Amino acid sequence: MKLVIKENYDEASRYCAEHIINLVKENPNAVLGLATGTSPVGTYKYMIQDHEKNGTSYKNVSTYNLDEYCGLEDDHPQSYHYFMKAHLFDAIDIDQANTHVPDGTKDPDEECQDYTALLSKHHRNLQLLGIGSNGHIGFNEPGTSFDSHVHKVALKESTIKDNAILFFNGDEEAVPHYAITMGIADILDSDEILLIASGKRKAKAIYALVNGPVTEDMPASILQTRDNVTIVCDREAASLLK
Repeated sequence: MKLVIKENYDEASRYCAEHIINLVKENPNAVLGLATGTSPVGTYKYMIQDHEKNGTSYKNVSTYNLDEYCGLEDDHPQSYHYFMKAHLFDAIDIDQANTHVPDGTKDPDEECQDYTALLSKHHRNLQLLGIGSNGHIGFNEPGTSFDSHVHKVALKESTIKDNAILFFNGDEEAVPHYAITMGIADILDSDEILLIASGKRKAKAIYALVNGPVTEDMPASILQTRDNVTIVCDREAASLLK
């Protein structure tokens, strides 16, 4: 596992974007695992700027997102389908047919089976991650098996509160309590993993990720066991590290 500490969120975002851009330039048919939430927004911004300025093409790139809320239509402003179109897909030349996000409106058991089958056919070259304040990756909450695959998850109260503050104007009642997410085994099944974290709110999770122990009570700690992982933090997120 490699740890990169940048001065601030903007520099961390630029680093992650350049990493992904270089991968796409080297492999125009790259398969990317993508994340939502506030953490990757800056990365996507720099990818868009590069596309507009330098013409980096995503025409042959395929993407597979980590997760989606149960019960939200694709065009719901808080759905992750909507998020990805607003923050990346509509601003680059990617073929929308090559973008994949779990369907939160289908029967969850059926969608978990379908998305698992889809992932099994399309190996990812890179998986982008954020991290929750409780250490979740994707929506794999504390206690999730490291061997898990795509599944329906009941969101922890801490995750609901975090997401209410970030996306639902503080209204916890508006946050869906269930989501479909790639499992931890799915996340690990990628050629490389790139995790971005910023702010003091993530400092405890980053400390636990880096210093262990490796435990299912801290889902992100499994990343310690992989050589193909790069953790990119700003100074605040890394503030508890020695």
